[in-house]
Amino acid sequence: MTELDEDIDVNEEIMEESETKNEVVVEDFNMDDSPKSDGFIAFVRHEDKVLLLQRADSVADFAGAWDGIYGVGDSRDINVVLTRIEQATGIPASSLTHVRSGAPRGVEMGNRLFDIRPMLFLSESTEVEPKTLYKSADWVDPGSIQDKSYSVSQLGQLYGDVSAYLYIVKTTIGQEEKVAREMQARLSGTGSLQDIRDEIYGVLHPSVMRGYIFVEASAFHHVEKLIGRAGDRTTPLKNCSRVLPGTAPLGDVTPYLEPKAATAGIEEGDIVEIRVGAFKGERARVTNIAETKEEVTVELFEAAVPIPITVRADQVRVTQRVD
Repeated sequence: MTELDEDIDVNEEIMEESETKNEVVVEDFNMDDSPKSDGFIAFVRHEDKVLLLQRADSVADFAGAWDGIYGVGDSRDINVVLTRIEQATGIPASSLTHVRSGAPRGVEMGNRLFDIRPMLFLSESTEVEPKTLYKSADWVDPGSIQDKSYSVSQLGQLYGDVSAYLYIVKTTIGQEEKVAREMQARLSGTGSLQDIRDEIYGVLHPSVMRGYIFVEASAFHHVEKLIGRAGDRTTPLKNCSRVLPGTAPLGDVTPYLEPKAATAGIEEGDIVEIRVGAFKGERARVTNIAETKEEVTVELFEAAVPIPITVRADQVRVTQRVD
């Protein structure tokens, strides 16, 4: 007996429960024309983490392996999937939002091949109580899914079908912005890269990071094709050498996406140089910081009578920090 056969009884109970619960309405979603699958694996995200569940040692297939939320039944019925997630994790269906579903992928279980549909949901809750097939849970950075020593077949690829990973591309130092623009141009063109346009979600070049570019994509080989390092139809991208092995944790790029306050790094007592305006080049001491307005009040060193001057924090440069 395979895991798919064994889980039918569990999902028959789910179907009975779903008839007694309030229906969860998901807007702008219709999979009536999508192919039917043998089962599904649902991935649940909360902010920048994805939920993985570890299978119990007693299950027939992939005992002890890390998994998404596996189930059988009609994956085109979102309420069936929501109820399965709630039963396996304890997360209320009302806290879940369906994001997207991928095409069924062939996954081997018990020497048989089944069509398993990957699905992505967002959760408002992080409280998880593993049940049914599962014994433990772990909220992980998507970039570390591949680091799990033992997981169900094609877990990383299934996640990539409905979400994305961060990959790091090595470039010539000083040419990062030019390479990023060329990547965007290739994706917006009408050439041989049209087939991966929907697989590349973004290109990020942090100004403080030299020699590297972040690319958000569903799989490694799509990024290689983008820079002309896979296949023979795309010219290799100049000033771009390779895609670094593995995936980058979202935590590596998050600091570059969060706006930094202009007052960050400035403290009362610091000595600064005014960079613009009538007092450009004058040195002063910081006497007050208004973080909400992103302004600082300073007193000029050269003034005969100290007069407080309020300027924008981005108009001064710290030259000496307070001890």
